[in-house]
Amino acid sequence: MRLFQELRHFPDFVKLSHSVFALPFALAALLLAQARFPDWCTLGLVVAAVFFARVAAMAFNRLADASYDTSNPRTAERHLPRKIISKATALGIVATSSIIFVVVAFAINRLAGMLSPVALGVVLGYSFTKRFTALSHFFLGAALGLAPIGAWVAARASLADGVPWLLGLAVMCWVAGFDMIYALQDEKFDREHGLHSMVVALGVERSLRLVRCLHVAMFLMLIGVGLLSKLHWPYFAGLVVVLGSLVWEDQLIRRLNENNLQRAFLNANALAGFGYLGATALGVLL
Repeated sequence: MRLFQELRHFPDFVKLSHSVFALPFALAALLLAQARFPDWCTLGLVVAAVFFARVAAMAFNRLADASYDTSNPRTAERHLPRKIISKATALGIVATSSIIFVVVAFAINRLAGMLSPVALGVVLGYSFTKRFTALSHFFLGAALGLAPIGAWVAARASLADGVPWLLGLAVMCWVAGFDMIYALQDEKFDREHGLHSMVVALGVERSLRLVRCLHVAMFLMLIGVGLLSKLHWPYFAGLVVVLGSLVWEDQLIRRLNENNLQRAFLNANALAGFGYLGATALGVLL
């Protein structure tokens, strides 16, 4: 009964709403790799792999940061500090999700299965990086950037193409940028507790300038993906939505407050992700 009570909080514990970050780019990579609407089996397996990898990573992050979350006023109401979910249950979620992810990866193809432990190492290992490097944002970006690369492997059982790597690099820049925005909330806490971030290392203004540079780099890479994939004008027209979301995010952080920060982090980036999926669908299916 206790376990069932804890699992009622599962969607909020692992922030299922944040799946809007990696999943659209994985689906876009699948479209690019197959140059058509993917078959339902491959589509389902890719969605399952992204889902379980992300659940494992989020639950592990909550476990790794539990002591810091307890001390931080912003995060003290999270599930582990309040004991709404026990550490044993969180560990069970990590283990179960990791095993299912590996099983799903092997069900996709042999290469995906062989690479699945490497992917798990990256997405779980990110949680410790802010203890020793201000580049932790880029480790998170690399973790989410594996989603389109993995989807490409699912479709082609190969990595001998520049498209998934360029798309993965674009996602890394994008994620690193919005993670810096998210880190603005904890600048004082991180500085006092010896945690590393670009905000702590560079200060707010220079960090936000870096975010804008990363957004520009991401957009240019998405153009490069279209050129490498030999897509036509519908793809590039669809990128206007991505550009608009990045400009909107920039406007929000210029008038920085808690409400604008949350809108920039979730709403603007969700629009960017699904905008890119829409652009890719237009480019491939038309």
